[in-house]
Amino acid sequence: MAVVQRITSRNARFQQWQALLGNRSKRQRAGEFLVQGVRPITVAVEHGWPVRALIHDAERPLSRWAQDLLRTTRADRFAMSSELLAELGEKEQAAPELVAVLELPADDLGRIAVGDDFLGVLFDRPTSPGNIGSVIRSADAFGAHGVVVTGHAADVYDPRSVRASTGSLFALPAVRVPSHREVTAWLDGERALGRPVTVVGTDENGTADVFDVDLTGPVLLLVGNETAGLSAAWRELCDRLVRIPMSGSASSLNAANAATAVLYEASRQRIAAGSRSR
Repeated sequence: MAVVQRITSRNARFQQWQALLGNRSKRQRAGEFLVQGVRPITVAVEHGWPVRALIHDAERPLSRWAQDLLRTTRADRFAMSSELLAELGEKEQAAPELVAVLELPADDLGRIAVGDDFLGVLFDRPTSPGNIGSVIRSADAFGAHGVVVTGHAADVYDPRSVRASTGSLFALPAVRVPSHREVTAWLDGERALGRPVTVVGTDENGTADVFDVDLTGPVLLLVGNETAGLSAAWRELCDRLVRIPMSGSASSLNAANAATAVLYEASRQRIAAGSRSR
C-alpha cells in the first residue's frame, strides 16, 4: 500500500500548492495545476493525464470513488485537515473530498489532430478564465478536435477555467500560443499535407450569416476578445467572416455564447451532411 504523507500545517509544500491557484507563473514553473471534483478528476484519469499527487481529507470517511482512485492511481498521496483542504479547494465551508495535482501538458499544436472532418476553435486574447472553460466545454460537446488560446490572455489552467470546463479540458487538447504566427505556420503545414483548413472568423459585422456558410469541411473557428473582438492580424487571415443573426435588442453575444452558437451550427451542418450521404 502506498505511503500516505500527512500535512498538518501550512508548510512549504502546502504553500506551493496554494500558490498554484492564483499564480500562472508558478503553475508554469512547477509544471502542474490543481483539479477538484469527481467528473474532472475522473475524466483526467480516463484520458491518461499524469497525476503527480492526490490530496484527500484526513478527517472523514472517503467515498468509494475516492478510495478506488487512491488505490488505482499511481501518484504521491497526502492527507490533510478539512480546514487546509478547503483552502486548496477555494471553498469557505465544506472542503472537497479530494484534490488532484496534475502535470501540465506541452503547448504543442501537434496535439490537435487535423483530419478531413477537423473542427477547431481559436479564442483570441480572452480575458475571462470562465469564458475559456465554457468555450472548451462547448467545443467538446459539439465534436471539436481542439481549442487554441492565443496572445496575452487568461490562462487555460486557471482554476476558474478548469471548473467552467466541467472536465472537458481533459477530453480534448487546449493549446496556448503567443500569437497568430504559430497558428499560421501550423495551418500552412496542414495545408501542405493536403488538409485545406478554412479559417472562419465570427464578427457582428461579418459578410454572411453563419448558416449560409459551409462548415462541413476542415474548419478553424475564430472567436475574438470579449471587448475588442478579433485582432487585425486575425481578420486578415480569415477566409470568411460570419455573423450570428439576432432579432432582439442585443447587438452581440458573450464570446463563449457566440462560440457555442457557431459550434452548434457546424455540428448541425455536419450531421445533416452525414444523413444525406447515407
